[in-house]
Amino acid sequence: MDQLSHYFSAFGPFVILAGAAFEGQTAVIAGGVIARNGVISPLLAVLAAALGSGVLDYVLFVLGRSFRSSGFVRRVSRKPAFAKALGLIERYPIAFVLSFRFLYGLRAAGPVAVGVTQIPTLLFALLNALGAVIWATVFVGLGYMFGPAVMTVINAVMAHLAPVAIGAAVVAVVGGLLIWRWRVWAAERTPPAPSEVRAD
Repeated sequence: MDQLSHYFSAFGPFVILAGAAFEGQTAVIAGGVIARNGVISPLLAVLAAALGSGVLDYVLFVLGRSFRSSGFVRRVSRKPAFAKALGLIERYPIAFVLSFRFLYGLRAAGPVAVGVTQIPTLLFALLNALGAVIWATVFVGLGYMFGPAVMTVINAVMAHLAPVAIGAAVVAVVGGLLIWRWRVWAAERTPPAPSEVRAD
């Protein structure tokens, strides 16, 4: 864990930023756990997570607004989540932009769907930034609050990881050999097809 802490001390904000953009809340919660252990500051973890999420979602919004004929936008628009997002935007436009990060299945479809609506770009940019900060604060806060419990689980997993990995490897190898031997045995006992039997 000391090596992990050193890694996060040097690269933590960048890892959280990338994780918030491409993975989601799990990476942000991990950032809160690391912040609880004093490796990075909680404020820096929140800012990194908000920046990663906000920038990616703004890019997705621009794709929906300016590149509607692109293959990516067409694929997203065919998904059920896109139609669901449009319905929510029509009823609750401001609330949707602030909260789509918290809605399951709408992380990618949400900002693209906003892009194809009439919501002004400046309004989306402001609401998107505010929503990213709220989202980052919530999940970094969760990691920070429950950090000790999470670290206990991680330490327990790390302590048993090597034996478990070795055991899994042994089981996989033995199982593979047994399956291979069974297939050879089955092939030897299978009679040849009539067409393969040559008449004398």
